[in-house]
Amino acid sequence: MQTITYHLDAFDGPLDLLLQLISKNKVNIYDIPIAEILEQYNAAFRAMDIQDLDLLSDFVAMSAHLVYIKSKLLLPRHDELDEEQDPRRELVQMLLEYQQFKEISGTLYTRYEIGRDIFVKGQESFEPDKTYRHSHRVDELIHAIHKMFDRADQKLPPPVSSFKGIVGREVYSVSSKVAFVLKSLLDSGKASFKGLFRKVKTRSEVVATFLAVLELCKSNKIRFNDDGDDTQLTLVTEEDS
Repeated sequence: MQTITYHLDAFDGPLDLLLQLISKNKVNIYDIPIAEILEQYNAAFRAMDIQDLDLLSDFVAMSAHLVYIKSKLLLPRHDELDEEQDPRRELVQMLLEYQQFKEISGTLYTRYEIGRDIFVKGQESFEPDKTYRHSHRVDELIHAIHKMFDRADQKLPPPVSSFKGIVGREVYSVSSKVAFVLKSLLDSGKASFKGLFRKVKTRSEVVATFLAVLELCKSNKIRFNDDGDDTQLTLVTEEDS
């Protein structure tokens, strides 16, 4: 599962937020005004909408740690606070280390951007080992040969009869069938609609003949006459027009 990383505005994580606040307030990292930074930290924390519970716990833990440091600083002291006793010492060390790693990661990323398209690993050449080291029984080899023959039989091309009516069929044009219908009507004066399809052999010829009849009807060159069980086609004369 892909790990989801959260980038919040201009910072990543509580330490990054603290560094941003320290930089924004222009304060010395060795002398952090905890009360002021804590107030700004909590304000920024409340404004965030963090859905990841692990990341949310990190911000809550840092807020609690800042409150602890603030309470330690508020305790009355009879002597001046030295560096060893400063409750901010651990926080300062964490911030310095985080800042150092952040700068190093930026430098490494820059080097990666510069060299990723320059320094590439060359192709290695090697000789494949083609030695066959397995041994088989005679019956296994015979079975393998039979299976090979079976697969070869299945890959044989189908007989020519399987392509009858699909490949190499004659294509009939509508114009040729228009001439055929008109010739039939000129020879006998009329023609049976069903009779036009009696000698038809292929679907292409059926479609072409039917479209020819429709085209002649559309151009008002033939007309239909109902003659009992069969419909007759006749030519449209000038008197009929």
